[in-house]
Amino acid sequence: MKPVTQPDPGFERRVPSNLWDTLMRVGLIGALVVLCFQVFSPFLHLMVWSIILAVTLYPLHRMLARRIGGRQGVSSIILVILGIGLIVVPSWLLIISFADSIQSLVSGVQQNTLHVPPPRAGVENWPIVGRNLHEVWSKAHADLPALVQSMQPKIGDLARKALSMVASIGTTMLLFLASFIVANIILAYGDAGARGGRAIFSRIAGSSRGEALANLALSTIRAVALGVIGVAAIQALLIGLALLLAGIPVAGVLAIVALVLGIAQVPALIITVPAIIYIWASGNYSTTAAIVHTIILLLTGLVDNILKPLMLGRGVDIPMPVILFGALGGMASGGILGMFVGATVLALGYELFTNWVAANPESAPPATHSLEPVQGTMG
Repeated sequence: MKPVTQPDPGFERRVPSNLWDTLMRVGLIGALVVLCFQVFSPFLHLMVWSIILAVTLYPLHRMLARRIGGRQGVSSIILVILGIGLIVVPSWLLIISFADSIQSLVSGVQQNTLHVPPPRAGVENWPIVGRNLHEVWSKAHADLPALVQSMQPKIGDLARKALSMVASIGTTMLLFLASFIVANIILAYGDAGARGGRAIFSRIAGSSRGEALANLALSTIRAVALGVIGVAAIQALLIGLALLLAGIPVAGVLAIVALVLGIAQVPALIITVPAIIYIWASGNYSTTAAIVHTIILLLTGLVDNILKPLMLGRGVDIPMPVILFGALGGMASGGILGMFVGATVLALGYELFTNWVAANPESAPPATHSLEPVQGTMG
């Protein structure tokens, strides 16, 4: 008979002790994570934007650094100066010009020095809006202050919305400027940052899969960024050509403004709709020409809705609908920043899910067994 083993009383005391130690450590780590997040949360948007910009600009930064002898700090300073000159200055001039225009318009209405020309012949015959537009236009020509006084509540609401939009654009540009500066500080230590990021992915998902996921995240961020900037550049070029074709004054300045607004994900209709109003109100165009220019400007103002689905997934080994749905869903929930985060997260999730499905051991083909007869001797 086998001897009966007696229970170890020390084991029963050690198990609760080890369990409490584990729970205490997990609780302390969780509390530390929560405290770190609370401290870091005010800078979360800034740092995420900075990382996105750093990832996007890293190839350009490396190329520029090689041209100047490998000095990464000088390359970062050059990129900051270029970014301020190409993006921040035009945006600041746009905001100042818009504020001055609003102020002069309000001053002209208050002092009754703003004169509206009479409506053109045939405006009343325009479909849908012709009669109402002719009536309002005639009142503005006859007595503009009385018309403004009668429409005071609506004008007040429109003014508040316009000021809110300008403030939002200004806040976004300030955040972008701060993020751009922080991104170039990160780029000054770009090689170390790249190694650190790949080490994080390798520590989480293993060396081989972590490298693949890191490359996927980088390519997705760059594809979305280049899709946004590329679409904005193409649309700004088309709007500029359409404005030149229509003979709109300062078409080049408006094209630059359209580029800045496109990068900030503000609809380009803000540029094209006032141009269309100018075409119809100036009296310098025939009806046929006005209709043709209106159609062209409307199409150029909406062309980004066609180009974005075509360009967002370029250069990424993930189906384009995955990138598109991630970008659109992220933008719907988190704005411009959510567009990058949504596309990257959905691409990583899709890659992990497909790898998990492909690694199913039950889907492997069954092993083949040899059915050859066994050779032997018979007595």
